[in-house]
Amino acid sequence: MSGCIACHTDTENGGKVLAGGAALKTDFGIFRAPNITTDKQAGIGGWTIEQFAAAVREGISLDGKPYYPAFPYPFYSKLSEQDIADLWAAFQTVPAVSESSPSQEINFPYNIRSGIKLWQALYLNPQVFQKDPSKSDSWNRGAYIVKGPAHCGACHTPRNFMGARKINQYLQGSDTLPGGEEAPAITANALNKKGWTQDDLAYALQTGLLPDGDAFGGSMAEVVQEGTAFLNWEDLMSVSEYLLAE
Repeated sequence: MSGCIACHTDTENGGKVLAGGAALKTDFGIFRAPNITTDKQAGIGGWTIEQFAAAVREGISLDGKPYYPAFPYPFYSKLSEQDIADLWAAFQTVPAVSESSPSQEINFPYNIRSGIKLWQALYLNPQVFQKDPSKSDSWNRGAYIVKGPAHCGACHTPRNFMGARKINQYLQGSDTLPGGEEAPAITANALNKKGWTQDDLAYALQTGLLPDGDAFGGSMAEVVQEGTAFLNWEDLMSVSEYLLAE
């Protein structure tokens, strides 16, 4: 659901699962997701659950430094204590890989990591997801998935010059994705105009197949293959309900 495999596995070059990701080219430089297997030196095998929680929800590394928001911890801040405990338990089952994390190639002045503290002060608001009591349980489940672990807004919301999402343009699409890709608007208005139904959208997120028989391409194909395809049908329908009503 959180897309860990998609970023932390270099599938294109035959990398081992969660042992470090392929290059993510951005305007700020090239980021590569680190090794998060159970290896105690190269991965996170020597971490505690408290350190894991601080990294995932607050963007704080093992040595107390801030993570670059290429790691979507602003979304993962929505995870509950139980979510973190469940993820931590799952990560304990990942085979250890003793390969060092891939290096970063971040442009000046963005390579001055302490500057991320200012970014976090301006744009990071860690807050566990809160249900809207006026909405159905299914709608709330969809909202949680979209706003939290699935981090849909990471691609489908435009960003400012500092790489922070423009919250007032939530899910209105973006034309500044790495590699020159564009992410379409997935607001309720945009989806309804294109004739999406709840069943069609859930099926597309499960299989990658569109109602007209075409298929998702580019990064969205990867999102489905290594992310949303793993969701159960109930969760897919909840996501669709939320998106079509938001």
